[in-house]
Amino acid sequence: MSIKPKLNRLDLTMIVISLVIGMGIFKTPGEVATRAGNVYIFLGAWIFGGLVSLCGALTFAEIGARYPTAGGFYKVFSYCYHPAVAFMINWVVVISNAASVAAVAIVGAEYINPFIIPAGIQHGAGITITSISSILILYFINFLGIKMSARLQNVLTVFKVGLILLLCTAVFKSNAVPVAVKIIPHAGNMVTAFGLSLVAVFFTYEGYEQTINFGSDSINAKTNIPKAIFMGMGTVIVLYLAINFVYYKVWGIGGLQGNNQLASKLAGIIMGNIGYKITSVLLFLSVMAYVNVNILSNPRIYYAMAEDGILPQIFKRINPKTQVQDFGMSFFVAAILIILFFVNSFSDMLNYVMFFDTIGLSLGAISIFLLRKKTKHLDDTGIYTIKWYPYVPLIFIISYWFVTINIFITFKENPYAVLICLGVYALGLIIYYTSTRKPAVNLPR
Repeated sequence: MSIKPKLNRLDLTMIVISLVIGMGIFKTPGEVATRAGNVYIFLGAWIFGGLVSLCGALTFAEIGARYPTAGGFYKVFSYCYHPAVAFMINWVVVISNAASVAAVAIVGAEYINPFIIPAGIQHGAGITITSISSILILYFINFLGIKMSARLQNVLTVFKVGLILLLCTAVFKSNAVPVAVKIIPHAGNMVTAFGLSLVAVFFTYEGYEQTINFGSDSINAKTNIPKAIFMGMGTVIVLYLAINFVYYKVWGIGGLQGNNQLASKLAGIIMGNIGYKITSVLLFLSVMAYVNVNILSNPRIYYAMAEDGILPQIFKRINPKTQVQDFGMSFFVAAILIILFFVNSFSDMLNYVMFFDTIGLSLGAISIFLLRKKTKHLDDTGIYTIKWYPYVPLIFIISYWFVTINIFITFKENPYAVLICLGVYALGLIIYYTSTRKPAVNLPR
């Protein structure tokens, strides 16, 4: 059963926003402030990160317009490079996405548990129970169909955007003055501090590239995918710059360093104790939006792999009524639940996830140069094309390589980390060639 297009431009725009805005914006600014060491690097990293991410969004918008298909992030690698490269990159992407979903679900449970779990079991088992329960609820909702899931996504995304706008009002409160806290200088030079800050910034801005996985689900994909990416990322950048300005105005760079409860503290400034409760519920809904959109998106990569014969055909099976990959979605949710038992913390996984993402996204962006040559027949058909080409994709690619180098610097403290990351890629190649190896034929003598 093939996939039928059911998602309109609004659905896709909401998906873009939810793919990008997870819990990162409520946690990573404290990490960025610590790595930056001063306000100029802190604000500069968020502004520069927004501009680079916009370059990346425009690049992937053209990729999605030129090659609209299910599991587009996998398919474009297979089409422009080689199926082995496509599998190697994307099997790591799916693993890192599952890990990100698991970690974010834990954060959501930490916010909501004080209101639904008895005090004695709020930590440990209570966090695990709430995380698993919330994922399973969304899992069953997704069985109702991709359009139903998209509608739920639209509602949850409105809550998410509303939360950020609500928190931004803290800047107008009379008691919103920078807190006098000693600034922790970064140990390295300014270039290193800027590069390390961008690791967390780019992590917070990522996700828009997954929109091209919905090429077959999208109505008029060649027009709606690029417009949805542009509108969605424009909204995200404005929201991120606004909330980070508020963070700085309220606490100053010193008060931000190591501050992991930004949202609840801002809500306390606005509304007192009741603000903490309201924000906790909204943050939990924000988490649910992020989890839901990943359950919606990632199985499409399995679909593309099954189309190429790398994964068993059961991953390609589509429910004709709901347009849901019952087995593929179940497999991804199972991966999230397994990882939930092994994820230590949000910060521990940041460098690992970003190492994989910087390599995958930069290679994905490079494909635009190959894709333009392969799809010259589309140049005069009215599809979206990047202005200021090739400078826009080059800015994105070079910036991500710069971040990759800085991740290597952080890995000096754990030399095995690089070997682990490279080993995961190598394992992907082994799996690919093992699964595609044709059995030997015994010729008659």
